[in-house]
Amino acid sequence: MMVQCALAAIKNKKQPYFAIKYGRIKKRRGHKKAIIAIARMMTVCIYHMVSEKKPFSPTDYEELMTPQNHVERIVLNESNVFAYLESLGYDSSKLVKRNDN
Repeated sequence: MMVQCALAAIKNKKQPYFAIKYGRIKKRRGHKKAIIAIARMMTVCIYHMVSEKKPFSPTDYEELMTPQNHVERIVLNESNVFAYLESLGYDSSKLVKRNDN
């Protein structure tokens, strides 16, 4: 039953907490082990919610929902590739643009 709950929780778009956790575990361990890990995580959360009579509030919730280490991707094209190389410290004066059509 908890595996079915975990499968539903990782598909939830409004509250993606378990989906983010699942994605991180799946990269390392695979789908089946990640689902079991999420099911266990949910079981532990339910246990603490019932025993302590407190709402669900994980300590890493804010960190997962608003990541500070988000790396912005740079799209390189003809107009900005030389500026990008110079910002990295390369000397682009010896590079020549070629058309290989």
